Parts: sequence; structure tokens; C-alpha cells
Amino acid sequence: MRPPEAAGTAPSVPSPAPGSPGSPWLMLALATLGFAVNFWAWALLSPLGPRFGQDLSLTSFEQSLLVAVPVVVGSLGRIPVGALTDRFGGRVMFPLVSLATTVPVLYLGLAGHSSLGALLVGGFFLGIGGTAFAVGVPYVNAWFPPERRGLAVGVFGAGMGGTAVSALTTVGLADGYGTAGPFLLAAGALAVYAVLAAVLMREAPGRTAPGRPPARRLTGTLRTPFTWHASALYAVTFGGYVAFSVYLPTYLRTGYGLGQADAAHRTAGFVLLAVAARPLGGWLSDRVGPVKVLGASLAAVVAGAAVQSMTPPLAPVGTLAFLCLAAALGAGSGATFALVARTAPPSGVGAVTGVVGAAGGLGGFVPPLAMGVLFSSSGTYSPGLLLLVAVAAAALAFTLTRVRRSAAARPLGPARPS
Repeated sequence: MRPPEAAGTAPSVPSPAPGSPGSPWLMLALATLGFAVNFWAWALLSPLGPRFGQDLSLTSFEQSLLVAVPVVVGSLGRIPVGALTDRFGGRVMFPLVSLATTVPVLYLGLAGHSSLGALLVGGFFLGIGGTAFAVGVPYVNAWFPPERRGLAVGVFGAGMGGTAVSALTTVGLADGYGTAGPFLLAAGALAVYAVLAAVLMREAPGRTAPGRPPARRLTGTLRTPFTWHASALYAVTFGGYVAFSVYLPTYLRTGYGLGQADAAHRTAGFVLLAVAARPLGGWLSDRVGPVKVLGASLAAVVAGAAVQSMTPPLAPVGTLAFLCLAAALGAGSGATFALVARTAPPSGVGAVTGVVGAAGGLGGFVPPLAMGVLFSSSGTYSPGLLLLVAVAAAALAFTLTRVRRSAAARPLGPARPS
């Protein structure tokens, strides 16, 4: 017997209505591609931070600010963009977000990297690319029935691997073709994708725009306890992934004495495993329920962080602990949005996604700051990892009590009025 959170009623993927041709899997592929391309562009400044710091004589704080601005704007921008996607649909919003992101990318590549002020202005508008997540989740969600949404939204979420593309290619492109090189390539990809999306994307059959204005729907979303439950869980799971992807190179260099290239390659492996585990978490959520997957993922985070807090040798125990953390955080992120896709009212998935996505993005900034402060005061990373153990354990207890009851009380069914 399937648990309440995994129960479903819809028998199959909806068939496209006459005059609205489209395959759910093609729409999923287009949305995932758009997410990856926009996230690639969104992450362009981070790999070039040290170069800009040297060329412009930036302080450590100024380099951190440069990297933080597009991430913060992209995270907060998901809130209004998600609500707008509920109203206008992904077929409109994906090309619009992609074209809007093209402008700051071109500006940064051609003229906006000559001063800190110019970089910050460009970085602010570059944040638009980070809002693509809030477009894709409601768009994909509408194309699939409840019992397949976990896998579908998980596959879409793997588009966060666009940040790994940026990390692995940006510096090399800048070395080979000048600073403008990676920006011009990303701008071209965004423009091509915008045209592709405008031509090929279709809205799901039967989709209707909600009647209430976006501001009123967003207010209602913020008053719903489930929104804050999912936000807290995503701040831990996806926020943990963001934190490690940002801070792991520093951790490995300082804590284990690795060279820059070795630390970067190991971080890329962490990121790729987390990206691959995200659709797995969604798929498992379709089979056994998102609450169970979240519980197992958070338990694995507790175990991995506890082991790593003892600073074991990197080979093999430390490496295994980090791989455990990567897989658990990725699967937990997928399970969180499987829960959102199953539980949020269909006409309000964009608004919920915007708030939850913002919590996840912002949740990645506190841990690196805490790790840096705790390391400076204690000379070891153990207190920071023990703090992660405590937070993940609290999230696990919350999942197995309040979230489980909430999911059981919100059975799947037809769209609720918006």
C-alpha cells in the first residue's frame, strides 16, 4: 500500500489538445536546457572573480560581493518570476528571461568588466538568469500527472549543472579568447535558446491562468504553512549543495593542503554527483513518497557531516563522506520539489516555487560565512561541520513529524481554486 504522500489518481501523462501539439518529454527537455543555459550565464562571474580581483586590485570583500550580487538577486527574483509564470506560462517566460539575461551578459563581456562599479551593475542584472528555476518547475509540473512529477521535476532540476559548465569552461575560454570570450558564447547560447523556446514550447493542455492578481496570490502563498515547511527543507538541502560548491575548494586547500587544480576537480565531482542525484531523488519520491526520501537524505547528511567533522584522511574516508553528502543533498533537493509538485495547488506552483527557490539560494550563503568565522576562531572546520549535523538533524526531525503530517493531510487531487 502506498503511503499518503505517494498516493495519486491521474493515470497517465496528459495528451496534447488539438491545436496545441507537444510531447511532455520534449517540453521537459526544452525546459531543462533553458534552465542549464541560464544557470551557465548566471554563474559566469564566480570563476573569474580572482582574475578581476587581480586586474582591478579588489579586496577579498569586494570579490565576495561581486560573486554574491547575481546569486542574491537571482534567488530573490524567483519570487515575482514564479508568480508571473503562474499568470503567463513558461512558453512566454522562458524566452523572456533568456533574452533579458542576454543583455547583462553582453554588457559584462564587451564593456562591463573595466571597474568594480560596472561589474556590480552587470552582476545585478545577471541575476535575472537565476530566476529561470521558478519558470521551469510550474511549467514542467503542468505537463505531468502527480505520480510522475517527482521524476520530471528532478530531471529539470539537473539543469543546475549549468553552474558546473561555467566552473569548468569559463577560465579556459577567457584564457584562450580574452575576457569577452565566455560572455559572448553564453550570450549566443541564450539567444539561440530563446528562439528555440518561442518556436517549440507549448503550454500543457488544459492549463488556465489563475484569476487573482499575482500580488494577491503571492500573499496567499506566503500565508500558507506548507510554503515555509518546504522553504526550510530546501534551505538545508539545496542550500547545503550551494554552500559546498562555493566553499569546498577553500576547505580542501586549507584543510588538506590540496593544490588549486586538484581542489577544483574534486569540487566538480561533488557538483556532478549532486546534479545526478537530484532526478534520482525525484524518481524515488514517485515510488515511495517524498517524505521518506527526504528523511533518508537528511539522515545521510547527518552521517556524512558527522564523519567529516572528525577530519578523517581524505583517501578513502573523507572522499566517501563528501560523496555521501553530495548524493544526499542532491536527492534531498529533488525530493523537496517532488513534495512541492505534488502538494502545491496547480495554479500556484510558480508562486510556491519562487519562495522555496529563493530560500534555497539564500540558504547557501550562511554556511560558508559560518565556516570561515568558526575556522578563524578555532583553527579547525569541525565546529562548522558539527553545526551542519545539528541543522540536518533538526530538519530530519521536522520532516518525520510536522512535514509528514502536513503531506498526509493534503492528498493529491484536482486543482484547488486560486
